[in-house]
Amino acid sequence: MRKSFRGGVCKQKQAATRSAGIFWYAGVRRRGAVTHGILGKELLVIRRTLGRTGLEVSQLGYGSMGIRGPNTWGVRVASDEAAEAILNQTLDAGINFIDTAPDYGISEERIGRYIGSRRGEFFLATKCGCAYVQHDDHIHIEHDYKPDVVRRNLETSLQRLRTDHVDVLQFHGGDAKTLEREGLIDLLEDFRRQGLVRFIGTSSSLPNLPDLIALGVFDTFQIPYSCLAPQHHDWISRAAATGAGIIIRGGIAHGGPDAEIQRPALNDVWQRANLDELLTEGMQRAELVLRYTLSHPDCHTTIVGTCNPRHLAENLSAAERGPLPASLYEEITRRVSQAIA
Repeated sequence: MRKSFRGGVCKQKQAATRSAGIFWYAGVRRRGAVTHGILGKELLVIRRTLGRTGLEVSQLGYGSMGIRGPNTWGVRVASDEAAEAILNQTLDAGINFIDTAPDYGISEERIGRYIGSRRGEFFLATKCGCAYVQHDDHIHIEHDYKPDVVRRNLETSLQRLRTDHVDVLQFHGGDAKTLEREGLIDLLEDFRRQGLVRFIGTSSSLPNLPDLIALGVFDTFQIPYSCLAPQHHDWISRAAATGAGIIIRGGIAHGGPDAEIQRPALNDVWQRANLDELLTEGMQRAELVLRYTLSHPDCHTTIVGTCNPRHLAENLSAAERGPLPASLYEEITRRVSQAIA
């Protein structure tokens, strides 16, 4: 297994907390540095085992949609300089799980260009099933689950990411019948035998999740979930019960009036549930949303995308505080359940 974090580690504190699944890190990579490069203080980063993969991943992962480039899907344009800075700050902070996809603009190229030399410091997940369709003035990417598309996706991703393997290759959507009919699970297993892929997973949601879980072949599931979109709560646990690692997406960006990507329907849930009333002194909305997600007992990592160093710092600080108190978690759940009933 590849080493997940190098450089700048306070070994004495790391050894004292390793058994509890907590790792001390220093954000500046210079040897012997003891301060965090973003917050200017020492923090604890919690790592969890990603199911049967055995990978020890930071509970806060990085989702690379925020560095995709073109202003698509409501994401702000990120310059090359901003992308380089945020990727390196992410690793400096001890985050060791990065998720991307062929249809996240130029995110794969940027990961390869700006942190490819630090490949031994993080686990890398990308996706497949993305076909490039040339339109009049742009390239549009559609989901296509043909073997040649999947094979081309992986070949292209490895080139862009400047690596010889990915730790997790995930189907980007797709239902169980399609994946079986096209022989795609066997294809990904062949990639694994070649050493191109370590583990196979799927990024999916209802109504496809039950049949995908029933296949019993996936090492990881990437599933949307937040306090404002809790529909997958029980299905996360059912997927985890198979031994699979659970990657939560939308654990913060898909909820809350302060989210970088605004979703009015979810913001309306926030207001109807009157969640502002539950914010404790000094707690920001984003912290409540993120810590609610981290409170799910089967959340191994939640991927959060940003190109804003301040937001990264706030997310790290919130994650350090850990799950919400049980009483607060239960009250949020009760209010949201009533709001969406």
